[in-house]
Amino acid sequence: VYLMGYSAGGDGVYQLAPRMADQLAAAAMMAGHPNGASPLGLRNIGFTIHMGGKDSAYKRNKVAAQWKEKLAVLKKADPGGYEHEVTIYPNHGHWMQRDDAIAVPWMSKFTRDPHPMKVVWHQSGTTHDRYYWLAAEKADQNAGAKMVVSREGNTFTIEQAEKVQHVIIRLNDSLVDMTEPVVVKQIMKDKSTEQTTFENIARSSAVIAKTLADRGDINSVYTAEIKVKIK
Repeated sequence: VYLMGYSAGGDGVYQLAPRMADQLAAAAMMAGHPNGASPLGLRNIGFTIHMGGKDSAYKRNKVAAQWKEKLAVLKKADPGGYEHEVTIYPNHGHWMQRDDAIAVPWMSKFTRDPHPMKVVWHQSGTTHDRYYWLAAEKADQNAGAKMVVSREGNTFTIEQAEKVQHVIIRLNDSLVDMTEPVVVKQIMKDKSTEQTTFENIARSSAVIAKTLADRGDINSVYTAEIKVKIK
């Protein structure tokens, strides 16, 4: 699935792509304004911005340049994610004479990954209860909440957890070996690490039914989940 929008539609892409990245392969924003959106959730999709250099209404051109810098900083800090392309056309205003059509073949290079090796989940003002293989209870669905969790084999590492009391990690046979223990490490504020081991994780028909009913997406169905208290 690819998402694209122009002008007010571009506003929508700025807002929706970071919130719905787990359902997308890539997104293209043309001639819009983010209105306070955050790029943090874009880690695992392709994101491209096209803007007229003379499109000064609402400072759209300046904000697009700022997002170019933000995405470059995120990419440098996390080279495995934040694939992006930002093009600002110096001679165009709000209408780019269809030069922005190059966004379509650029997006087509990307395929959605429902099970990325690392998830950055940043809740906006409109909160959600799931994102890739992470989930949050109602009490943890807070605007501005942030979870950064990576995985390798049967080990998950909670790198950051802000404004949440628990992190829920969902599992299936594509993510882990369900016959082996699952280890969750928490990186503490003092940079030390605490570790919890979950033994004999049972598959649950309730988790299967819930995650299938949520979206009807066979690639985002999980068979078990573990709940980790943030210390």
